[in-house]
Amino acid sequence: MNKKQAAATLMAGALAVVVTACGGGQASNGSQSDTGANNEPVAVEPAKVVEDTSPITIQYWHAHAEAQMEGLNYMIEEFTKKYPHITVEAIFQGGYDDLHKKLQAAVAAKDVPAVTNVEVSSLPTFGEGGVFADLTPWILRDEVAIDDFSEGMINSYAFNGKQYGFPLIVSTSVFVYNKTLLDELGVQPPQTWDDIEAFNEAVTVKENGQTKRYAFSVPGWDAWYFDPWMINGGGQILTDDLSASAVETPESMRYIENFYKWKTDGAMHIGYGKGASNTMRQMFLDGEIAMVQHTSANIKMYRENADFEIGVSFIPGDVKRISNIGGAGIVMMEGANEKEKEAAWKFIEFMTSAEHNIKWAESVGYLPTRKSAIESADGEQYFERWPQYRAVLEHFDDVTPRLQHIAYPEFRSHYIEVVGELALNNVDPTTLMPQAAEKINEVLADYE
Repeated sequence: MNKKQAAATLMAGALAVVVTACGGGQASNGSQSDTGANNEPVAVEPAKVVEDTSPITIQYWHAHAEAQMEGLNYMIEEFTKKYPHITVEAIFQGGYDDLHKKLQAAVAAKDVPAVTNVEVSSLPTFGEGGVFADLTPWILRDEVAIDDFSEGMINSYAFNGKQYGFPLIVSTSVFVYNKTLLDELGVQPPQTWDDIEAFNEAVTVKENGQTKRYAFSVPGWDAWYFDPWMINGGGQILTDDLSASAVETPESMRYIENFYKWKTDGAMHIGYGKGASNTMRQMFLDGEIAMVQHTSANIKMYRENADFEIGVSFIPGDVKRISNIGGAGIVMMEGANEKEKEAAWKFIEFMTSAEHNIKWAESVGYLPTRKSAIESADGEQYFERWPQYRAVLEHFDDVTPRLQHIAYPEFRSHYIEVVGELALNNVDPTTLMPQAAEKINEVLADYE
């Protein structure tokens, strides 16, 4: 039995016990052989209309940081006003890794919450195991306008033809730049790869062969930041049939060969290692880096801590111009009973509704997800208060899903290590990436 089969069997087997114990419907075990993003819709019937308003309590397991709790408490209070018979117990379960481990334990222990967060890149693994409920029956019944969501954001929570969740706390990587400095220099942040050389020349400062101010920095500690560079350069992580590595192909190598050149030139900083995120942001705030690629969730932090004006730009494009979705969605557990599922659905729909989308996004520092909300009067006022977000949301549908493959969280470490060797030791990546590809293929073989 390979890893894919073992994981799906273990998860689905535990879930089947939970479903039987809770009186719910049959679990989906994600039996399709395709381990990638096969999001063709599966034919389903709308959920039945439920008129039961007897009191019920559901648990919402989450990974919301302390700074997000005021917004979450507000949303739960408003939800309770609309549905007074439903009590939502919000339970913090730590960061995403801790939350995911506790969800697995809850499935095995036959005691699951009704609603939970899930980090976006982990959705395929849980979806393959049948842990989450397909929301399609409720979407059909209540005629939810799915096309009102950003296409990339909503598709990130679909897998194997099932809509498992909705985007809730959504981020993407952007360039945050020192607008005061760039205005003084008379330059704009690069919009294409062709703009980068001139930008580097105008912004980089060297003294005695040592860089005193880097033009820009890209994080090397997470593939989420540089996967879009690979894709924008015309490359891809896996082959089209998802059966083998493609990180070593000429198209996929273009971005990292450029990274090597720009870093060797002294224009580019790559963050990697312990404390890299804090170091990068402090270097930016101290004026040692003119522009940093970071999560859009940090825009508010940068604006509040910089003693210069902050600007934001979508990452530059070449063959394509996309950025990947980050953050977490909100999903329903398949192991919940039918009454809990109905309450969970109402909570999910409320939390992601267009009505509260701007209020929620602003309170937690993440991105709006609804087109109608962005185009509303509340949306216009939001942009007046936070003009930095316009650069992100002008590319609303260019925020795309990450690679959907259940082995992705495992094999990505191999090409992250190549970026780490470049960052720390200035090793030419062309010598290391083929070795990373071999390791990726070994991982993939375990999932065949």
